[in-house]
Parts: sequence; structure tokens; C-alpha cells
Amino acid sequence: MQVTTKAIILSSLKYGDTSLIVKAFTASDGLKSYLLKGVLASKKGKLKTAYFQPLMQLEIVANHRNKGTLESIREAKVNYHYQTLHSQIAKNAMTLFLAEMLSHSIHEEECNEELFSYIEVMLQWLDSNDEIANFHLYFLLQLTRYLGIYPDTSNKQALYFDLLEGEFVNSPSLNPMIENKNLDNFKTLLGIKFDVIHTIKLHKESRQNLLKSLVLYYELHLQGFRKPKSLAILNEVFN
Repeated sequence: MQVTTKAIILSSLKYGDTSLIVKAFTASDGLKSYLLKGVLASKKGKLKTAYFQPLMQLEIVANHRNKGTLESIREAKVNYHYQTLHSQIAKNAMTLFLAEMLSHSIHEEECNEELFSYIEVMLQWLDSNDEIANFHLYFLLQLTRYLGIYPDTSNKQALYFDLLEGEFVNSPSLNPMIENKNLDNFKTLLGIKFDVIHTIKLHKESRQNLLKSLVLYYELHLQGFRKPKSLAILNEVFN
């Protein structure tokens, strides 16, 4: 079946000498993997290698057989032209990290318009704004809403957040916990509106601790989730 759909590129892997295997989150069918034969060798083809960088927003014409095998892309064009996302060092590091997080978090081959729209709009915001130090923290926390694992905030005044149970508790257990200053920052992030995230002043160590907790939360709640390799690069850049 031929489909024309918006797609956000999550990863691309070299296959052989001239081909790519591309993983994309599509508006029409959720997660899809494509084999792009000869794309690295072709200078005149309709598919340009530059289109398949992490988190590129494309419109593609694809063949979807929906048999669990690699699909094919006939045509692609850029749907939203980034100005800074791949050229500024801090944003590029964040882009690589978020692409990995999304790649390890989204597994459904089905349409999810709300999730697609959330990622699309947030990436466009990241591209066009400069105060981004807390962006990835907010992005990941809000993403849990669409993944069905948003923290239970009904007991938000409690002294600990139990990462395994996903709720606030008054006494610690053997489960991993968010506590003390890290908990204060977590609560602030939970209660803030997106347009004022830059007003949260976090020391780099506090930011790293909070990110570590969020990544662990994903690990505990999403089957098959792997910690991103680009996390170390992100921390290095934001030092």
C-alpha cells in the first residue's frame, strides 16, 4: 500500500556499502523501519542522505506492506527546515540524545496523532529558541503522558518519589527514590508550564541528577528500554 505521511527520523544505520536502514516515527502508522537501497551511492536520486539525520521532519511517500519486514521509501522531502538543531553544538547533542530516547521508547506500529504532534511541535520549539538548558528534562517528563507512564502526583507533598512505583511516598523502601534537593527540582518540573521552563535555575550537577532519575524511570517502566549511549556526550556538552 502506498502511503504519503509525515515522518520524524529516529535513527539511521549503514547497511552494506551503499544502503541505510532508517527507523522513523510516522504520523500514519507509528514506528516504521525502511531499507533505503543505494542511497549513499546515488547523487541524483530522490532520496538524499542528509534527509535522514536524527529527528529530521520529512514528508515521505512510502510502500507499507505491514508484514513486519523492512519497508521502502519512494520519495522524501523536508517538511520543516531546521535552522539551528543540527548546527549548534548544544542543540545537536540534545538532538542525538532525544532521538535515542525516542527510539528506545516507541515500539508501536500504529497511528498516534497526539504523540506525533507533541514531538513535532516540541522539536520546532527547540529549533527556534535559545534558552534550552532544561528542555530535555521537560520534554522527557511530558513524553511519559503519551507513553502511559506519567507519575502519579496525587500525593505530591510526600518526602520521596518512588521511581519503581511511579508515585510519591512518605517513607523510603528498597526501590530507587528521588529525594532531597533532587525531589524539590522534580516537583518544580512537574508543576511548571512549558513557556517558563527557562526560569528554573539548576546547577549542572542538579540537572544531571534529575536527568539520571528520569532515564532510570524510563528503564523501570518501559519494556526493552536501553540507556542511551549519547547521555555521556550530552552531560559533557552541558558542563
